[in-house]
Amino acid sequence: MKKPTHISADGGISMVDVSGKSDSSRSARAEALVRMSPAAQDALRAATLPKGDAFVAAQLAGIMAAKQTAALIPLAHPLPLAGVDVRFEWTPDGGLRVEAQARTVAPTGVEMEAMVAVSMAALTIYDMAKALDKGITIESVRLLEKSGGKSGHWSRGEGDDV
Repeated sequence: MKKPTHISADGGISMVDVSGKSDSSRSARAEALVRMSPAAQDALRAATLPKGDAFVAAQLAGIMAAKQTAALIPLAHPLPLAGVDVRFEWTPDGGLRVEAQARTVAPTGVEMEAMVAVSMAALTIYDMAKALDKGITIESVRLLEKSGGKSGHWSRGEGDDV
């Protein structure tokens, strides 16, 4: 079995040293699915939630969260983000698909930034719509695709759902 990357020689926890790695262009996409009542969906679509336009707030929350990933995830590296996008799409069954993409030129990937962005955007949707629906759920936060670095391109396939 391969030695864990975050365990030091003395058995302690350490941040992986990426100082010997070259910068490369990297990107990652993640998604979450938010489910809510039809009344909450209608108010979200019409931007008539009691707290205001949840889509704008969630986009900003996702972008801001991506920029704070290293402060939130203990062993994540601080990265110079080149871009973060947060988008929304209604699914045929009435769910709200939240997608985030993060990009950088750095010695390590931006998967965690994309995952943090989509998670915070989904949580913001929940926060802003909870007055209309206490039963909102956030499901399947997951990485969809990553590119760059030594491992190259990876994309979630049909059989990768768990």
